[in-house]
Amino acid sequence: MKEKIQEQFKQRFGTDGVVYASAGRINLIGEHTDYNGGFVFPGAIDKYIMAVININGTDKVRVYSMDMDAYCEFGLKEEDAPQEQWARYIFGVCREIIKRGGTVNGFDTVFAGNVPLGAGLSSSAALESCFAFALNDLFNENKIDKFELAKIGQSTEHNYCGVNCGIMDQFASVFGKKDCLMRLDCRSLEHAYFPFHPEGYKLVLLNSKIKHELVDSPYNKRRESCERVAATLGLDTLRDASYTMLADVRDKVSDEDYRRARFVIGEKQRVLDVCDALERGDYETVGRCMYETHDGLSRDYEVSCEELDYLNDVARECGVTGSRIMGGGFGGCTINLVKEDRYDNFIATAKEKFNAKYGHEPEVINVIISDGAHKVID
Repeated sequence: MKEKIQEQFKQRFGTDGVVYASAGRINLIGEHTDYNGGFVFPGAIDKYIMAVININGTDKVRVYSMDMDAYCEFGLKEEDAPQEQWARYIFGVCREIIKRGGTVNGFDTVFAGNVPLGAGLSSSAALESCFAFALNDLFNENKIDKFELAKIGQSTEHNYCGVNCGIMDQFASVFGKKDCLMRLDCRSLEHAYFPFHPEGYKLVLLNSKIKHELVDSPYNKRRESCERVAATLGLDTLRDASYTMLADVRDKVSDEDYRRARFVIGEKQRVLDVCDALERGDYETVGRCMYETHDGLSRDYEVSCEELDYLNDVARECGVTGSRIMGGGFGGCTINLVKEDRYDNFIATAKEKFNAKYGHEPEVINVIISDGAHKVID
């Protein structure tokens, strides 16, 4: 991919540039807890957004997306915001750096990626983190710390892309470390790395190929439900809520809001249980928690869909250790923890049954836990 992007950059702009990359992410456990001030357990993966960038000496940004075969040019003032949704991610990063007192001048860039779009692997956060890291390096002598780079990506989603997301995706893309998952406290941003190379197991994603758009979607409505319950409890977020506290306000919140909050409170604890289980090498407990998360996301949080529930059912039938929907929901992938001796049968069965029911096979995505945002050195 690097050579193709460099070649396209040379043809389009007539110069060479510096190559940067940032990763998509998986999240083993801890879904929809980030904006509730809870814990998540993500890791960066070996699927990247990669960009070649060169300072052009003007006040304009010239961007070419190889994957979309689309070009956009924009200035760096607020009124220069591009109409194209994909370009607003880059424009937003530029603006968020400038609003924080950083420097961004005109540059040329070509980018592409192999993070599957719409699969719940957070290609948008990978794009934001790639450019935040790059512009910090090119224009700001890396003076912006990595925590702020993650917040720049999150603010881009909020202010320029219409998704009121938490911090997890950008944090994983910036802070990812090879062979490690991260337990992130989304309130304090304290984090710890947990080695993840489970012997005898594989981590595989099954992409339903049902794409989700989170802008103007039920994603924001789920967050609003949680905020209403937290306000009823007198809390800033559901981080400090308990089942007992929720029961005490049962008659003061809607049934829908109650079920949303019930899931979040349970999920908060499951992240901690999985961390403890991994330290013991207890993958059966990890798997049980994954199934519990899927059930909650499907029934209480209602962000699953028929196709993802079906893939989860097939996983259970095949004796998969753990399986759940991953990402914001409304399509995308299941993440599956599979014993190696059951892997081939699971994949073959899932392909056959899903194709028979929905007319296409799920995409199989094997992932390796990898490094986050970085400069690509030859």
